[in-house]
Amino acid sequence: MNERLKFLKSVKPFHLLGEDVLLGVLDLLVEIKYQKDTLIYHQEVTKLKGVDLIVAGEYESFFYDTAQNKRLLETHQRGYCYGGISMLLNRKKSLRTVIAKKGTVVYHLPKKDFRALAKSNEGFLHHFTQEFGLRMLNEEFAHFVKRPTSFEENYIATDQLYSRRIESVEYREIVTCGATAPIYMAARLMAQHKTSCLFVKNEQDQIVGYITDITLRDNVVAAQEDVRGQAREIMDNPIVSIKKEAYVHEAILLMFRTKTRYLLIEDQGQYIGMISRSKLLSDQAQSPFMFIQSVKLARSGNELRERWKRVPEIVMQLLLRGAKPEIINQVITTVADTIAQKVIEEVIAICGPAPAKFVFMVLGSEGRKEQTLKTDQDNAIIYEDKANEQRELVREYFLKFADMVSEKLDYIGFSYCAGGYMAKNPKWTHSLSHWKRNYQGWMQEILPETAIMFSTFFDCRYIYGDASIMQELVSFLDQELQKPMPRLFFHMAKNALQYEPPLTFFNNIRTFTVGSQQVIDIKKAMTPIVDLVRVHALQNRIFKTNTGERIEALAEAGVFTEKQCQELMQSYYYLMGLRLRKQATQIMQDKTEPDNYLDLQSLTKIEQVTLKEIFKTISDFQLGIKVQFTNNLFG
Repeated sequence: MNERLKFLKSVKPFHLLGEDVLLGVLDLLVEIKYQKDTLIYHQEVTKLKGVDLIVAGEYESFFYDTAQNKRLLETHQRGYCYGGISMLLNRKKSLRTVIAKKGTVVYHLPKKDFRALAKSNEGFLHHFTQEFGLRMLNEEFAHFVKRPTSFEENYIATDQLYSRRIESVEYREIVTCGATAPIYMAARLMAQHKTSCLFVKNEQDQIVGYITDITLRDNVVAAQEDVRGQAREIMDNPIVSIKKEAYVHEAILLMFRTKTRYLLIEDQGQYIGMISRSKLLSDQAQSPFMFIQSVKLARSGNELRERWKRVPEIVMQLLLRGAKPEIINQVITTVADTIAQKVIEEVIAICGPAPAKFVFMVLGSEGRKEQTLKTDQDNAIIYEDKANEQRELVREYFLKFADMVSEKLDYIGFSYCAGGYMAKNPKWTHSLSHWKRNYQGWMQEILPETAIMFSTFFDCRYIYGDASIMQELVSFLDQELQKPMPRLFFHMAKNALQYEPPLTFFNNIRTFTVGSQQVIDIKKAMTPIVDLVRVHALQNRIFKTNTGERIEALAEAGVFTEKQCQELMQSYYYLMGLRLRKQATQIMQDKTEPDNYLDLQSLTKIEQVTLKEIFKTISDFQLGIKVQFTNNLFG
C-alpha cells in the first residue's frame, strides 16, 4: 500500500473517509519541512491557509497569557491534524500559538479542499466540533478562547480579584489575653499593640472569643460595666477561621455570611495570624465586595430595594471580568442573604424578641447558593417545641413575623413564590417536631409528588437563627436515611430523568418557539445535573446543599471519578454562565424581565458546539442513574 495513503488512513478524522476519497486527497497534500524550531501560528492573529497533518517530529501548542507565559501547553506528534477547529469554528484564525519543533515534517491540506471534505462528510466535520466542545468544558481553555473586549486588562483584573490567595495578603500577628484578665488590661493591650481586635484565651490556651473597639463601646461603656471585670464577661463570639490557601474572595464572602469583622488564618491546624474585613475590602476598592458592604450599611427598605436593583449591574461587571459563574452565584446569594437578614432584624425590632429559638431557612436555588437574577421567595421557619400552654402564642408570633418578612422582601424585589413555598404560608412555619414528621412522611409515603417535596426541602440552609435547631434536623435526617429506602430513591431518580437533553438523532439541538425566537430552556437543561447529584448526595448522606460542593464531596467519597467530577462541574457552571449572561443582558440592555429562554441564534458556533457536548454528558449520567436506581435500561 502506498505509504502516504497508509499514513492518511491513520490520521483522525481522515480515517472516516473512503479510500477513493483519500486517493484524491493525496494529490492535494503539500509537504513542508522545518529545519529549526519555528513559530508558525500566533493565537488569534495568524489566518490559517489550511490544516497540517504531522508526519514526523512534533508541534507544541499553547496560549500566551499577558505575561507571555505558556498556558495549557500540549505536544502533538505523528498522526495529529492541527487547524481543523480554527478553520471551522474560529474564522480561520489559529486558536493557539504553535511552534513546529526542529525536524518536523507535515502534509498541508489547503483550506478550500479541507472545507469541501467537511461539507461533504458529516462524521468528518463532527470530529472537530466534538473535540472542540470537549475542550471548551475546560475552564482555562474556555477563558482564553472567549476573550473579553479588553483581554489584557480583564485577565489581569480576574487574576488579582479572584485568583489571589490569603497567604499572599499581609496579615497581622494575633494579640491575646487571658479569659480572666481585667477589661481595662485588655483595652491597654489593644492600645499598646495598636490593634482593633484582641483574642481571648481560656485556661487550655484555646481562643474562645474576641474583644474589639465595638465590643468595648457596646458591652462596656454603653452597658456601664465595671472595667475591673473579666474579659470573658464581655467578649464576643463566634471565632471564625479560614485556611491560608483559601482565596481572598472566599474570605470576604465568609465574613459577610458570618457577620464577623476579623478572621483567624489557619495553617495545618494552627492559627498563624489574623486579618480584618476592612483590610481586605480596602484592597478591593473597586470590587463587588464593596457593594456587599454597602448592602450591610443600608438602613431602610427603600435603600435595600435600590441595592437589589443594582445586582444585575454587578453581575455584568463580574461576567466582563471573566469571573467564574460559581463566584457570581456566591455574590448574588450573599447579597440576598444579607438583605433577608437585615429584614429579619428589622421585623424582630418591630415584633419584639422571638418567644422561642428558631431558624429562618431558604430553599431551592437559594438554599443551594445558586441564585440567578430571576428569583422569588423560597423560605420556611422552624421553631423549638414549647409546652402546650405556650404553643399557640409561639405559633401566632411566628406566623405574624413570617408574614411581615415576606411582605418586606416582596417590596424589595423578591417576589412571592407562585407555588407557596414561603414562611408566610402556615404550612411551612412549624415546630421542629412537626418538621421532623414532614420529612418522615415524605420519605415514607413513596409517591412521586412527595419525592419532589422532599427534594425541595432537602436543598435548605438556615440564614438566621439558632444553629442547634438545624443541626438537630440534619441529625434526624441522617438517622432516617440509614434505613432502606429504595422507593424514595427510585422516584427521585425518575425526577432526574424527566428532562431529556434536547439533542436530535443527528446531534443537532432541538428548540421550541417563543415569539420569533428558537430557544431552549436553560434552567431545565441544568435541572438533571442538580437532580442526579442530589440523589447521590442523599444516598451517601452528604448534607452539603450546593451542587458544586456536593459533586466534590461525592468525588472524595469515591462515588464519582475525578473525570466525572470535572465533567459535571464544568457542564453545570458553563450552563450557569450562559444563564447569568442572558438574564443580566435582558435587565441591563433590553430593560425587560429576565427569563430562562436561550436563543440559539444569540450563541456563537463555539458555544453551540459546547452545548452539544454538555447535553451528551448529561445523557450519559442519566443512563447511569437509570441503571443504578430504577433497574431499567430502556424504560
